[in-house]
Amino acid sequence: MGSDTRTTVTEQVLFGRADLIPDRTRPTGWTVAVDGVSQSYVDTLDPTFLRVPYTRWMGALIDHHWPAGPVDAVHVGGGALTLPRYVGATRPGSRQTVFELDGPLVEFVSRHLPVPDVEVVVGDGAAGLLTVEGADLVVLDVFRGGAVTTELLTVPYLHEAAPRVAPSGLLLANLWDGPDLTFTGHAVAALDAAFAHVTLFAEAAVFLGSRPGSVVVAASHGPLAAQTWTTTPKAFGLTAPQLTGLRGPKTPLTTTNPVQPSATVQPWPR
Repeated sequence: MGSDTRTTVTEQVLFGRADLIPDRTRPTGWTVAVDGVSQSYVDTLDPTFLRVPYTRWMGALIDHHWPAGPVDAVHVGGGALTLPRYVGATRPGSRQTVFELDGPLVEFVSRHLPVPDVEVVVGDGAAGLLTVEGADLVVLDVFRGGAVTTELLTVPYLHEAAPRVAPSGLLLANLWDGPDLTFTGHAVAALDAAFAHVTLFAEAAVFLGSRPGSVVVAASHGPLAAQTWTTTPKAFGLTAPQLTGLRGPKTPLTTTNPVQPSATVQPWPR
């Protein structure tokens, strides 16, 4: 097997310096980072390989909610299109729209990595989501500078966005929070006000307050298959009431109550 001659590619994009970094353990694996913060991981020959834990949890949630068949999906936040690639590979025929505000990042990724069969719209995803109807799957994965974009998780926005999700559909939100999980509690309360069923997933150390980390929230108008889901290793599920019992009640996140996460995703050491 020949040596890996791939090199890191760097380019300035709208929100910082983007790096496309080869994975030396997988010959077709790449990480996209912006200002040193890892944003996406893609294996161009095997889009079902999800390296980053929160993407594995989302993939498992999607698979449990729809064991088979195409879906209509809307992704707010694109990056290197990790989840759209996964959905396209596991559910051929799915119709997917990706909203990504960073146009230069979209161009950068498309020049260096194969582009899946999805519609990529450069623009404000928060506004874009409100133009769709009856989406089976909505994925909110919007970060800037390692911090969650909180506006999409407020009561006023979710009041408008929730009806865009089909009655049997699923909304997934990727969060990152500090050990106190205060922001997560407020965001989950807002989601709980907009959807009938809300469950969140994280590693035990995050739920127990030992360290910051990823939290994936799943919300649906109908029953969630995820409520009986046995997660991948190191991930556990809590319902919204269980989170309240663990960390205490929180008011729903609103534009007048702009709670921010107490931790951000940290840049890689260079």
